[in-house]
Amino acid sequence: MPVAVFPLGALETNSYLMYDKNEAVAVDVGGEPDEMLAWLAEHKLRLAAICATHTHFDHLYGVAALAKATGAPVYTPPGDDALTGTEAGRGGIWGFPPVPPFESRAMPSGKCSFAGMDCDVLDTPGHTPGGVSLYFPAQQVVFTGDALFYRSIGRTDFPLGDHATLLRSIHEKLFTLPEDTKVLPGHGPSTTIGDEIKNNPFCGNFAQ
Repeated sequence: MPVAVFPLGALETNSYLMYDKNEAVAVDVGGEPDEMLAWLAEHKLRLAAICATHTHFDHLYGVAALAKATGAPVYTPPGDDALTGTEAGRGGIWGFPPVPPFESRAMPSGKCSFAGMDCDVLDTPGHTPGGVSLYFPAQQVVFTGDALFYRSIGRTDFPLGDHATLLRSIHEKLFTLPEDTKVLPGHGPSTTIGDEIKNNPFCGNFAQ
C-alpha cells in the first residue's frame, strides 16, 4: 500500500504520506515533520498537498514547518473554522504549547484530486463540527482522523463535539464504504471498514 505512517507529537498522532508516481499528499501532520521530509527526499517525491481531517491542535503541530519546507498548500475543513479561537484548535489545552500559525485553503467538498489521486472528501462531523474523512477509492483507503478508530470512535466532549452526529457520520458515510477499505485513523492501529462494522462496540446502538 503506497502509504507511510509517522506517529508524531506528544499524542503520537498518525501522520501520513500517501504517494503515487513522483508526488505525495500529507495527512494530519501532528508534530515536527523531520522524518516525513527525510522520507520524501529518500523516495524523491514532491509534496503536492497537506490535508487536515480536522483542526484539533494535535493534528496541526507540524503543518507550518512542513508547508514552509515544501511549499505545499494546506487544506483544512471550513466547517472547523469555529475551533480557531479555542484551545482545542490553537493549542493551550492541558498545558500543550500553541500551534505554529500557517495559512490554509478550504478543503474541497466531494470529489477532488490530491497528488494526482482521486479522492472523495466525506463530511464526517461529530468529533469536531466540520471534520472530514478522505477516501481514495483506487487505493482502497480512508483517512478517518479522529472519527473512527480500531474498535473505538472519537471523543465528543471537546468544544462543539456531538456524539449523535458522530455516530450518524460513521454509519451513513464510513460504514457505507466497501468493507475491504483500509481505515487509517488519527491514532492507533489501522483496521478495515468491515472489521469495524462487525466488531466496534461503540457503533451498535444507532437510531436511524
